[in-house]
Amino acid sequence: MPDTQARTDCRQDRFEFQGLGKRQLVADFSGGHLSSDGGALLLREVDRHLGLSRQLGGCFSDLRKPELVEHELPILIAQRVYGLALGYEDVNDHERLRHDPLFAAACGREDLLGERRRHQEDRGKPLAGKSTLNRLELGAREREGHYRKIQADTDKIESLLVATGVKSIPRKTRVIVIDFDATDDPLHGAQEGKFFHGYYKSYCYLPLYAFCAAIPLWAQLRKSDRGAAVGTVEALEKILRQIRRRFGRTTTVIVRGDSGFSTDELMRWIEARRNVYYCFGQARNARLERMLEPGFDEVLEELGYPDLVLAARAAGACEDPGIEELEGSARHFVELRYRTLTSWSCERRLIGKAEITNGKKNPRYIVTNIRGDEDWALDKKEYADGRGLYEEFYCARGDMENRIKEQQLDLFADRTSKRYMASNQLRLWLSTFAYVLTSRLRALALQGTRLARSTAGGIRVHLLKVAAQVTVSVRRVYVRLASACPAADVFATAQARLRKLPDDSG
Repeated sequence: MPDTQARTDCRQDRFEFQGLGKRQLVADFSGGHLSSDGGALLLREVDRHLGLSRQLGGCFSDLRKPELVEHELPILIAQRVYGLALGYEDVNDHERLRHDPLFAAACGREDLLGERRRHQEDRGKPLAGKSTLNRLELGAREREGHYRKIQADTDKIESLLVATGVKSIPRKTRVIVIDFDATDDPLHGAQEGKFFHGYYKSYCYLPLYAFCAAIPLWAQLRKSDRGAAVGTVEALEKILRQIRRRFGRTTTVIVRGDSGFSTDELMRWIEARRNVYYCFGQARNARLERMLEPGFDEVLEELGYPDLVLAARAAGACEDPGIEELEGSARHFVELRYRTLTSWSCERRLIGKAEITNGKKNPRYIVTNIRGDEDWALDKKEYADGRGLYEEFYCARGDMENRIKEQQLDLFADRTSKRYMASNQLRLWLSTFAYVLTSRLRALALQGTRLARSTAGGIRVHLLKVAAQVTVSVRRVYVRLASACPAADVFATAQARLRKLPDDSG
């Protein structure tokens, strides 16, 4: 038997640092009820307005015995979602967070100090630990579901994300642009459903996202053995149904995406619907490059090299001789009518960009059913012609890629390390709802402040990670925030705005 007294305790009582003159500098963890997450109270106010934790809790079936339940589903959901928003990506982090009375207050737990816990060993721990939260995530599995006391209804969660996103779109919006994109989610273990993706050169998932500006509408975890557009029609059906319910049938919807979404199935589905349009990238090929040659002739003449045009035409070459020696940059847009040899069912409008930059050709193409003479498109430069559609409208989809990076880097949407794909899908949704809270905090409370355009990570660092001391008495919970907080003025503005918002009564 090993001597238990000889075991080393990794915790220290005191930490000594370099002194300050004649003074010692010593630290310890005896500060009592302190928290580094004072801004969690702002998340609670946003949640109060949206009713997100309550509604998300309603997407689970709770088969636990009511008399034995100490952690209600809405509190468990809030604990996990707020934790992600505050930078705690793993359920293991909650083994220490469960002691934090301020975090418990933000999650809606009334027993802030855990004094009324049933078992003595749980006293002082108001929130759930890693094991309970792990069981919550495992409840998404379809197989062996009857063994799980907490079971997720994935259809309800999916519908709630769509409904919450559509509800966040301003009511007066007349043209709604939905951006779709797929990205890689690298896998480093034996996760269910992993495949090697040739383009990304790794084993990964290929999640499908949809955003309306900074508002998430769709987050679907998929295997990487399929094209980028797989599942987009099904997603659009559900999103469009909610949009029509809220905005009516006269509101224009434009679907935007890169060349991975210019499939005949998706475009035919959109073309068959009233007031729905698309603008997708189109991959280049030899036929399209030949069709775009007149555009490059225009560019060469604009750059002042008409002789190169004549030389190329005489040689019948696709590449203009001497082009690599050119300096400067110019572009020209060409209207095309195009149909693939086999995959498209009809001819469609293409816009080709013929661009030469410092001696290199840069052809690009988009396909669209926007004509520019629609009532909603009149007098708007982004729809007026091919240049506007490409430069002003299509290129704006790049901002959606920033939203995906924000969700993955700041809110851990790529933390899909569970063995089962269904559990990883639930993790992706929880991360997306954390993004919903953060983005709504930005939209509802931070407009006009210096954090109005901050990322989720920036909001966390400047506004949510605020040191706080918590005093719990019979009549009130007093939170003393750090006096030296640089964003104290923004915090005050956000709190005042959020308190004016109505509660979601359900």
